[in-house]
Amino acid sequence: MYWTVHTYGGPRRVNHAAVAIGTSIFTFGGYCSGVDYKKFKPIDIHILDTEKLKWWKLELNNQDCSCVPFQRYGHTAINLGSNIYLWGGRNDNRVCNTLYCFNTETLKWTTPSVYGNKPEPRDGHSACIIQNCMYIFGGFEERSGLFASDLYMLNLNSMVWSIIKTKGRPPSYRDFHTATAIDNKMYIFGGRSDWAAPRQTDKDKYCSDIYYLDTSRRQWIRPKVHGVKPIARRSHSAFVYNGLFYIFGGFNKNKDLHFQDINRYDPVSSTWMKILPKGTPPCARRRQICQLVNDRIFISGGTSPIFPKPVIITRLQDYDLGGPMNVPSNLKDHDDLHVLDLKPSLKDMCMVNVWENMEEMKIDNINDLHIPLSLKHDMAAFDPFEIMETEINMMQSYEENFPVLSL
Repeated sequence: MYWTVHTYGGPRRVNHAAVAIGTSIFTFGGYCSGVDYKKFKPIDIHILDTEKLKWWKLELNNQDCSCVPFQRYGHTAINLGSNIYLWGGRNDNRVCNTLYCFNTETLKWTTPSVYGNKPEPRDGHSACIIQNCMYIFGGFEERSGLFASDLYMLNLNSMVWSIIKTKGRPPSYRDFHTATAIDNKMYIFGGRSDWAAPRQTDKDKYCSDIYYLDTSRRQWIRPKVHGVKPIARRSHSAFVYNGLFYIFGGFNKNKDLHFQDINRYDPVSSTWMKILPKGTPPCARRRQICQLVNDRIFISGGTSPIFPKPVIITRLQDYDLGGPMNVPSNLKDHDDLHVLDLKPSLKDMCMVNVWENMEEMKIDNINDLHIPLSLKHDMAAFDPFEIMETEINMMQSYEENFPVLSL
């Protein structure tokens, strides 16, 4: 594994949702510190062309506004074919439980009719798809002010919601965890709970155990694991590659730690292992997006601590939104993009090693190297070990410079 690309200038977003379809990554919503999220403006959509490494902002013209979700954070997005289903989340005024569908071929939003026992509005939940069914677990219910540990399923064929009665001991109340599908199993890792759960008292509790739901038997299982378990965390990312489950980043408030590590879980041997890719990883962060496209992982956005830390109030601390508009939070939001190549070519590995040797030998000029001219041109395109500082000015607007895709 090699970290091969580090760029910036993309959407400055935190706690957004993303789906990869083909070679494109669609991102929805999220927030940027210091921006007003009390208004019900339409959710924004950004698309990353993973081949050209170029971001686009999608403008939807002639769209029925009643079918478009409002700008939000803490939501989830999954896809079935060319349709992306967005559910849950909130802005500063309201939590939502309406199901939205975005068709990536027509570039249109719809609100499908659903039936059955619909979940209460929530944010910080998880979602994954197994056999044409979307499973929703956990989160925080704003109406009751309680953490959730219930499990809901939406059959995307019949559009019927149902609450699932399960066997075994389920994961504890939590939000900001991950749910990852491998075959017919849904793996739950991490998240934040409270010692007084389901109530929230600001006494955070974290869990480093893995649970999985066997959807064929509707049974929760906590497997015995081997190896060194990752430190418990929330707001991390998870992905699956070749049947193995990986997590990246996250945050533990009790330890006041942000993470930049990658840990791998093998469900067959039930073993954790820390992975150390070559190259320079993204800085420690939380609430980023992480998507697999072919043999590459694309990580974008998220937030990291800055100092000194100003005081922020109430549940806004959970989303790090800070105080009123223009009042800075204690975190800086990123607009960067990092690529982890899981199956790098010889050329990519060569470039990474040349950059490493240049750093060790303190060589600044590529032209001082005795390497092929074509490799010099490729290396001049980007520095894979560039250390980027995200601007403290969170109000800086990038939309004015974004290429626009219009329907």
